[in-house]
Parts: sequence; structure tokens; C-alpha cells
Amino acid sequence: MPLATAFPATLMTKDGVRIDAAHTPSRGEPDLGIVLAHGFTGSWREATTRRIAHVLSGFGGVVAFDFRGHGRSGGLSTVGDEEVLDLDAAVRHARSVGYTHVATVGFSMGAAIAVRHAALHRGTDAVVAVSGPARWYYRGTRPMRQVHWAIERASGRLVARVAKRTRIKVGQWDPVPLAPHEAAGLISPTPLLVVHGDADRFFPLEHAHQIFDAAREPKELWIEEGYGHAESAATPDLIRRIGRWIAGAPWDSGEDASPASAHSAT
Repeated sequence: MPLATAFPATLMTKDGVRIDAAHTPSRGEPDLGIVLAHGFTGSWREATTRRIAHVLSGFGGVVAFDFRGHGRSGGLSTVGDEEVLDLDAAVRHARSVGYTHVATVGFSMGAAIAVRHAALHRGTDAVVAVSGPARWYYRGTRPMRQVHWAIERASGRLVARVAKRTRIKVGQWDPVPLAPHEAAGLISPTPLLVVHGDADRFFPLEHAHQIFDAAREPKELWIEEGYGHAESAATPDLIRRIGRWIAGAPWDSGEDASPASAHSAT
């Protein structure tokens, strides 16, 4: 089946960064918009992300975009700090298209940004954080040590720029941005779904539990058996279940939400 048509768009952040984006119209609920936030070195133009957008468009319209410093977007990546402004621009674009309900779905770095955006900027009706880190500077796995090499070393930044079209800002955060697990406690009554795989090689399950435990109701935790990390490991079935969760989210600010729950899904 061919992918749904994505219409390119150019967005502008509040700090003046040009963001490359695309809108895939809804094949489902006409009033629901879903903003898709990719992981570090990702892009909305990648086949994996396009397939995810196609599946989600069966539930609502999808606005996908490249974070600053990624792909065709301008600026430099701050790896989770200023990117909340990029996500905010995409959310505002979804509202301007006409969607009255807007949910964000973030993968890995995008998950951290989605949670932080909901805490700092509000404006969303539901948040899904997939394979996200709970805290900054985590180096407990080999893949994350490689990520830090790409961020912190000149040679690593060169590889990221040439191989992944990702341009990374030089220097340290000052101040250090609010950590995802700290932000999770501030987004209620916005519903939060945390999704994490028990085979994630980047962030072990403790990250999902830390985010979930810090959040207030309404919240839900899915531990996915055999699921690896972020977009590349996400199956169409998982994305459809996420789409159904979003479509059934309590848009009335969580007042009628069911009690918080955690479960394992296969």
C-alpha cells in the first residue's frame, strides 16, 4: 500500500529557526492532529518515520518535522534543550491547519522533548513518550557512550554532520534544562503514555519507570516485550495501538480519565 501523501511546509520557531516539516492529512478523525517528533539524527523524510506517519494518519492528521540542526531544518542541534521551540512551532502549525485536539508523539530524544514541551509550553491534549530518557548525561550503555562521543568530540560531530546530516552545537548546556522525569511531574492533567521496550539497548527500563513514577494521573505505562529502541524498532501494530490510545484520550483535561495503570504488552 502506498504511503499517504505528505505536503511539505516550512515553519518558523519563536527564536527564528526555520523548520522543515510536512503535513499528512487525516484519514481518520478530522479534528485530531498528531505531531511526530523524531529521535536524535532522525528526519521526517526517512522511510521509517514516513511509515509511522502513514499509520498514525489513520487516526488523525500528522505533522512531522525535522528538529533544528537535522536534515533540511536550519540551526544547530542542542540535543533536547531549545528543541522544545521546534516542537511548539509544529504544534502551533497543527492548530493553524484546523485540528482542535493535538497530541505529540516523541521517540527517544523526541520523547524527552515532548514531555518537556508539555510541561513548559502546554498547548497539547495528550503526550506519548516512546523509548525516552528520564535524565540527562546517561552513559550506562555502549550506544549512549557512542552518542556522547558524537555530541562532545569534534570528530564525532563531523561524522554526525557527514553521515546523518545532523549539525550539533558546540559547548555545554548553561543552564542545564529541566530533566524529562522532572518535567513529567508538571504535565498533568494532560494524559501521558510512556512506551518502552525491554530490549532497548540505549535506555534500560529504569528510565521508563522513572518518568512514569514522577508523572501524575492520568498516565499509562506500556512495557513492550522484545521491543528495541525508538522508530527503527516500532512495528505497525505498536503504532496502531498508540494511535488508538491517542484517539481515545480524555480530551476534557483528564477529568474522566481512568486510574493510572502500568502493564506489559506483547
